[in-house]
Amino acid sequence: MRKSRFTEPQIVGILKEFEAGVAIAELARRHGIHANTIHHWKAKYAGMSVSDVARIKQLEDENGRLRRVVANLTLDVDALKYALSKNYDGPRSERRR
Repeated sequence: MRKSRFTEPQIVGILKEFEAGVAIAELARRHGIHANTIHHWKAKYAGMSVSDVARIKQLEDENGRLRRVVANLTLDVDALKYALSKNYDGPRSERRR
């Protein structure tokens, strides 16, 4: 995904200006963005403070980490189920002769 020129705190600051009554056309011209970008940001970040945005980012990172952990554990469980579903005697060195 393309990285934004603006950080989340900057986006929240621009939206605070919009909420204070500055026209969208003026904000877009001042910050060098399209008016539709402001509408998109408003839909995503409306009513948030900088700390809220940071908290959401932290939760998204933690969620991604937990998803990877679950995926790894699922692979382990599938491998164990596969090994147990066969008539598996263990490694060759430990088999009875």
